Amino acid sequence: MKSGISTLALVMALSALSGVSNAQEAADTGEETRKLATVTVTAQKREESLQDVPISMEVMSGDALADLQVNDFQDMTRYVPNVAVQLTAGNNVVYIRGFGSPAANFSFDQAVSLYIDGVYAGKSRQTQGPFFDLERVEVLRGPQGALFGKNTAAGAVSIVSAGPTDTFEGAVKGVYNFDLEGYELSGHVSGPITDRISGRLAVKQLDQDGWISNLGKGGQKEPQVEQFLARATLRYEGEGDFDYTVKAEFGDNRRIGGMNVSGRLDIPQNPDLTRYSVDSVVGEEGTEATSWLVSGTGNWDIGDYTLTSVTGYSWFRADINNYFDQQSPDGTIVPNSVYNSYPEHFRQVSQELRLLSPTGRKFEYIIGGYYDSSRYLLTQFGGFNIAALNYEGLGRSDFSQFSKSYSLFAQGTYHFSDTLRAIGSLRYTNTEKRAGFDGELIYGPYPLRPLTKADGSISEDGVDPSITLQWDVHPNAMAYVTYGRGSKSGGFVGNTYGTVDATFTYDPEKSESFEAGVKSTLLNGALVLNGAVYETSFKDLQTSVYDPNLSTYITGNAASAKSTGVEASLAWIISHQFSVNASAAYQDAKYEDYPGAACLASQPLTECNPADPTSVAQNNIGGRPLPYISDFSGNVQLNYTQDLWSDLVFDGILAVTGRSEYFDSDNQSPTYGLQKGFAKVDLRLQVAPQDERWHVALVGKNLTDEITTGSAFNLPAPITSVPRAIFYVEPPRTIALEAGLRF
Repeated sequence: MKSGISTLALVMALSALSGVSNAQEAADTGEETRKLATVTVTAQKREESLQDVPISMEVMSGDALADLQVNDFQDMTRYVPNVAVQLTAGNNVVYIRGFGSPAANFSFDQAVSLYIDGVYAGKSRQTQGPFFDLERVEVLRGPQGALFGKNTAAGAVSIVSAGPTDTFEGAVKGVYNFDLEGYELSGHVSGPITDRISGRLAVKQLDQDGWISNLGKGGQKEPQVEQFLARATLRYEGEGDFDYTVKAEFGDNRRIGGMNVSGRLDIPQNPDLTRYSVDSVVGEEGTEATSWLVSGTGNWDIGDYTLTSVTGYSWFRADINNYFDQQSPDGTIVPNSVYNSYPEHFRQVSQELRLLSPTGRKFEYIIGGYYDSSRYLLTQFGGFNIAALNYEGLGRSDFSQFSKSYSLFAQGTYHFSDTLRAIGSLRYTNTEKRAGFDGELIYGPYPLRPLTKADGSISEDGVDPSITLQWDVHPNAMAYVTYGRGSKSGGFVGNTYGTVDATFTYDPEKSESFEAGVKSTLLNGALVLNGAVYETSFKDLQTSVYDPNLSTYITGNAASAKSTGVEASLAWIISHQFSVNASAAYQDAKYEDYPGAACLASQPLTECNPADPTSVAQNNIGGRPLPYISDFSGNVQLNYTQDLWSDLVFDGILAVTGRSEYFDSDNQSPTYGLQKGFAKVDLRLQVAPQDERWHVALVGKNLTDEITTGSAFNLPAPITSVPRAIFYVEPPRTIALEAGLRF
């Protein structure tokens, strides 16, 4: 009923906006109106205007990302409502409309799939790569299985890097961050090499300190970040009917130190920016990740048709050493220590072929096929030095997985008239996986964790359809209604001690979504208003939650969950000097039915007793909210331009981003596991000449110095003699000076 009312409200709003547009077009003010630039996207495998695509999506251009000094996907999601990232020391998790794949199980495929220059990147480690020299980032909300493929049950993100230019150009930029006491250098050169070949080379290097003082290392600021990235692109253009682009990207990303601090369990979150940690036998705390991504994209015009090939190779090796802050809540040092290490190794090859029909016909279509194969290796080291048990030991587990999948897909658009069309999509996918798990005790008087083995294999078939009805109610406004399904394959528990054959596998999850939306361009192109309402349901939702009483993670499938909500965005050029961009979202995301769930902190023992397996088996948290999800999220960005003297121009950007409170602990503790609502303020002040051949800017982020946490959990006794909360703290206020030169 709520969805019906919301849809009606959107239709009524569209009618009103159309009236505004008609009135505006009928008026002749005699003053030239500035228009918003057309945003081109490839969400439907064709280049189209964002305003013509019947999908609720947000797009951030490479220039906008650079202006706000957005370095990674976690930072970017502050500007995209209904999208969030859970910050942990190991894996980060992307959530769209309340759904994502938890960080605890490293072998999860992500429910929000990432595509980098058309190449699928399904592991969480791949979502943590830094941004540099991008053309745009497209965020597609809701299931996208029909065109994007497997593991897009919650949504998809497409990152498009900048390509070669037709004329020679270059740029260099330097940033010094006063609070992180470090620098960033980046630059590119681009242009023709021969009559047929053009190229682009981009590099970036970053070296910055952190925001947490580690007392165990003389006050060292953590996490320190060292990054080096390089991308080379070559494009060949034939006699007008063929082109081929090769991109090769290398990344070396190093994080030194940790980002977790201790806190009290009995009061609301109030983390200090100090910690105590020293290195253990598994090495220096932090993360080292090296990656390669190579893509080759070719387009061949066959008459009026276009055949496209996308070939991909991705590889990464990562080593994560995670230690917990050894301070007790009162600041004294707890002699116990717990540490984990997770070396990972991944490689994947993929191939996609698709044929695009010409546009402008009664019936248009896309047909194609896709194949990939990958191997993933994960080792886990778990070390314990527990004074209360007089125990010191180190355990190890090894996980290996080989997977392959292929799919066939098609999308057809039938034009009933010039203003009414139906779009139908269908994708068939077959996935096969096999994996093994083995645990051992490296040293110690006895295994503190069970030493087990497991083997398994999975073979699955799935079909993901979607159907859309799209209506151009006005030359500058359209409405759409969509039904779509998505899926994510089952898998294996990769890093939980005690895993056996019976608990090794988990089932695939499936989603379906109903969405209705409007997109409108008003005031002669100066104003864009878009909105959508949706209802997304998941069955067999894959979950992995930490049980502090068992000191382990429980991985499996929740029965069902649902998210309903509304999303809206606005872009408005108010005058030649002033413009506004804003977006906001509301969602209501809850478990519908979750039998056998781990006990929540708010449940009394009479309802769920974590020490009683029977009580846990009978527990059902249906009706409870999903963790890590805010009801409200949004942002407003104000842009101001003023001509100065001597051909100089001042540009100012003020951005306010925020979200309402959310649980960021698995057990949804109302005290230590609840992050209160917040708003963060960013500001950019820039001076440059009219031709922008150089610029100088001052950039402040999180100017109100909001200290927020990405995740939290209870570190219990006897692992530590003083039980405490562990918080993963997000960056506080930073101010940086930036200077750049174009040539």
